[in-house]
Amino acid sequence: MLRYETIPVTPFEQNCSIVWCDRTMKGAVIDPGGEVERLIAEARRLGVTLEQILLTHAHIDHAGGAAALSAALALPIVGPHPGDQFWIDGLPMQARQFGFPAVERFTPTRWLADGDEVMVGESRLAVRHCPGHTPGHVVFHNAEAKRAFVGDVLFAGSIGRTDFPGGDYDTLIASIRERLWPMGDDTVFIPGHGPESTFGRERRTNPFVGDA
Repeated sequence: MLRYETIPVTPFEQNCSIVWCDRTMKGAVIDPGGEVERLIAEARRLGVTLEQILLTHAHIDHAGGAAALSAALALPIVGPHPGDQFWIDGLPMQARQFGFPAVERFTPTRWLADGDEVMVGESRLAVRHCPGHTPGHVVFHNAEAKRAFVGDVLFAGSIGRTDFPGGDYDTLIASIRERLWPMGDDTVFIPGHGPESTFGRERRTNPFVGDA
């Protein structure tokens, strides 16, 4: 079964998640925005052997620590979709703009596309391309645990911003309704910021994408 621990990092309180397979204790870090040494220490405390970095998208608070974590532990960087290449190229500028420590741009070891799969130990994460917040945003879904790591696509009671370069409101709404809702109302999602919720709760109550 897939397990996870969510650790808010950076001044943006971005929900970085350490995920692992409880049968093998092999794991990954989803969206290491920063505080790399803290993430490494927490993985060790949990007894998790980190094998990869997974990125939902390439905004600084989600990807700012990816190059450093990759270098520290020789980990491959998996994701996001190639639509976010320009955000990766702009990471050094993003860091200066938002007062983050200096970061390096990188080339992902593996780009992701809709329908791909990523294995974390024996646990399978299905990949859905969910553009709108950024062009290359992806979501990771584990059907067995009924968990989805959705980055900044959807929040409890809200949705991702669409006013950044490459963002589009109508595209984001379509991504949520066409690619997240079919995962099931009882699926718990871990957003990029703030508390967890379920797709069913958002369908009932979210003012932007609720069924009403």
